[in-house]
Amino acid sequence: MRRREFIKIVAGSALGTLPLPSYAQQTAMPVVGFINAASAENYKRQVAAFLKGLAQNGYIDGQNVKVEYRWAEGQYDPLPALIAELLGRQAAVISVTASTAAVQAAMAATRTIPIVFVIGGDPVKFGLVASLNRPGGNVTGVSFLINLLVAKQLGLLHELIPGATNFGFLVNPNNPNAESDTNNARLAADALDRKIVVVKARTREDIDHAFTQLTQERAGALLISADPLFSGSREQLAALAARHRLPTMFNSREFAMAGGLLSYGPDQADAYHEAGIYVGRILSGEKPSDLPVVQPTKFELVINIKTAKSLGLNVPPLLLARADEVVE
Repeated sequence: MRRREFIKIVAGSALGTLPLPSYAQQTAMPVVGFINAASAENYKRQVAAFLKGLAQNGYIDGQNVKVEYRWAEGQYDPLPALIAELLGRQAAVISVTASTAAVQAAMAATRTIPIVFVIGGDPVKFGLVASLNRPGGNVTGVSFLINLLVAKQLGLLHELIPGATNFGFLVNPNNPNAESDTNNARLAADALDRKIVVVKARTREDIDHAFTQLTQERAGALLISADPLFSGSREQLAALAARHRLPTMFNSREFAMAGGLLSYGPDQADAYHEAGIYVGRILSGEKPSDLPVVQPTKFELVINIKTAKSLGLNVPPLLLARADEVVE
């Protein structure tokens, strides 16, 4: 080393102003883990809304934060391994979406890394948070409470198909909400003085068999419960409903847009946007225990008129007037 360069370094060190080498390692961008129990293809609108919420707090994917995605493709078994992958990536926050089971798996894996959920079930009932207003711990998020909408959904289906005496109810028994959803469906059917035919599906192959069973049981209309398997099988469900000429109620607008007869549920894009905002706030230093669980305020009724005509149905004018969107 030359004498002049040596003097400069020693002087800089003495003053506490020693310059960093040009090759000094930059601070790594924080990693946000995003895990969804369904498939990426069916959640493009929700992911875009999530990123918009994240950006609202100044975090742009690829610029000052890195979002790592993991998709379980409608199955529950891969969830622990996918969460372990995100923890291995040293995620600063994990956003767990579309599955109560996924949140449970994340909580089993970490009690320190913040978890922001987007689920349809009751987070208090499943022990995810202490209360909606004061979650406590490392978990908070958005609850659709979509599993509490069964009575409303069956009521709308009855309004459209008043002559149906048997309602079908499709549920995935692997879903933690399956039992309570089924009980809610039975109570709602009893209130309408109608019978309920419960059919189960754990895989896409099971869905085909479920429709065969519904036909044999002479179901006059069908309600699909909320589940990642069904969210990733929209086209299959819409096609089976058309083939079996079975009027079907779904829980999100994407189903109706894919050819389903009608849907009723919260605005999912709005919920994912709220989750993105919460992730950004946590990255900025807020604690999940101080962020109340967000509940939906906007619900959408979407009716596919084209599908109704193909089934020979006339949508009552009053029901049509209440629709937030009509697919021609």
